[in-house]
Amino acid sequence: MDSSGDKRKRKKQLERWRTRVSFSASLPDDVSGAFADSICVVKYSREPFWEIRESILEMIRTVGVKDWKEMEELVYCYMVLNPSEVHRFIKDAFLSLCLSLEM
Repeated sequence: MDSSGDKRKRKKQLERWRTRVSFSASLPDDVSGAFADSICVVKYSREPFWEIRESILEMIRTVGVKDWKEMEELVYCYMVLNPSEVHRFIKDAFLSLCLSLEM
């Protein structure tokens, strides 16, 4: 059985894992235009849909996405930078934003 010290240690390690950030990702060479100078941050999340949605909104506001072509390039960046297990969250987040913008 675990002691309370072991439980606290595991909890602290888990919390560090959840909030760690890495700057190891880089954009593909074929990304140009508005996103070419962007910095990629790897983040581990318990709520990937909301985190990705907020990240997309931040990119739209910061970079100033002007047209559908730039939005497609942003989608491409997210898809290329993330593993296939995350693609459904990316798709859902983009669709959610597109639907909210149409209203």
